[in-house]
Amino acid sequence: MRRLNDVLRSKYGEKVYKLSLSSGCTCPNRDGAVGIGGCTFCSEGGSGDFAAAFAPLSEQIEDAKCRIQSKTDAKKFIAYFQSYTNTYGDLHRLEALYTEAIQREEIVILSIATRPDCLGPEVLQMLERLNRIKPVWVELGLQTIHEKTAEMFHRGYRLEAFEAGYHALKKLGITVIVHVIYSLPGESKADMLDTVRYLAKLEPPVDGVKLQMLHILKGTQMGEQFEKDPFPLLTLEEYADLISESLRILPPDTVLHRMTGDAPGKLLIAPEWTRNKKKVLNTLNQVIKNHP
Repeated sequence: MRRLNDVLRSKYGEKVYKLSLSSGCTCPNRDGAVGIGGCTFCSEGGSGDFAAAFAPLSEQIEDAKCRIQSKTDAKKFIAYFQSYTNTYGDLHRLEALYTEAIQREEIVILSIATRPDCLGPEVLQMLERLNRIKPVWVELGLQTIHEKTAEMFHRGYRLEAFEAGYHALKKLGITVIVHVIYSLPGESKADMLDTVRYLAKLEPPVDGVKLQMLHILKGTQMGEQFEKDPFPLLTLEEYADLISESLRILPPDTVLHRMTGDAPGKLLIAPEWTRNKKKVLNTLNQVIKNHP
């Protein structure tokens, strides 16, 4: 598989950095349109606990750039709207916001995380217009193909909704990145690999994937459930083997955007091994190297 940093360096001639930004959106799985409280593993910050607080976009961008440029000579960036559902809300406001971001010279890609059930015709038209200016990536949080698991963590949509959203985006020529979470309660290794095999067979092919371990966080429904009745989680070694096997299943042209994730240390309940990201990455890379 191709890794994201290598793909971006090849295209833009240098490392491209992500700016974590906020669109000020909420989520239909939080405000009652689909559900209340969101997916049970989500904290109050949604899926973007490290994202910026909502503020004027120029202020967010400059603050994020300053943090990165204090350590690097970064010149090119991805405007990354991660938290909550970034196609859910006033589309006139959102299009103005995303247009402002994508028209900045230093922004080379606009990346928007959303739900597949929030991709109506007007949203798709907006994304198509933006994609004519600069490349637009849309990130979809599938997590699993198994309906029983999805119902357990209150995803709020069925696999058919993912398929409809995915194919609508691909028809417009928009890059689609799919999120998968491993070690969801009740899922076996075979179940997790079934999700990967499903993605491997998608047509048109999936552009990119984000693979990550489930984080059990304080202040979440799943966190409360786990503390009352803990369920087994993958060990680092099991996770590394699963990642290695997943990469052998996915098509070689699929771009690997992530093979591990971060969780706020003050919120993390389990697994403890995810706190040491350097060790996690070293273990993953070693296992992948030994099982190419």
